[in-house]
Amino acid sequence: MVSRGMAKLARIFAMSFGSVYPHYVNKAEKKGHTKEEVDQIIEWLTGYTGKQLQGVIDDGTDFEAFFANAPRLNPNVGLIKGVVCGVRVEEVADPLMQKIRFLDKLIDELARGKKMASILRG
Repeated sequence: MVSRGMAKLARIFAMSFGSVYPHYVNKAEKKGHTKEEVDQIIEWLTGYTGKQLQGVIDDGTDFEAFFANAPRLNPNVGLIKGVVCGVRVEEVADPLMQKIRFLDKLIDELARGKKMASILRG
């Protein structure tokens, strides 16, 4: 039997990245930031270039495949710390959920007005 928590995780993992991406962009734009900045964050985290990113958005790639097929996870992801949605990202046990939370955290930082150099841990 699958626990309720595991079923919820599975549902999130199966969501298409392209269905959530507009929410990332909208969150950034509401705070005066751009789609290009969101894309820069995604490229830093995953290695997806603009064309590759558009491809996964267009083809309905789910979050599990989005991260599994990422060109390269940034080696500095361990520097991403803090709380998003009430959860400390560095303590998330499931590796895929942690990657999703890392992305959420970076987008939150952009929306809160952090400088891009700081967001990209540079």
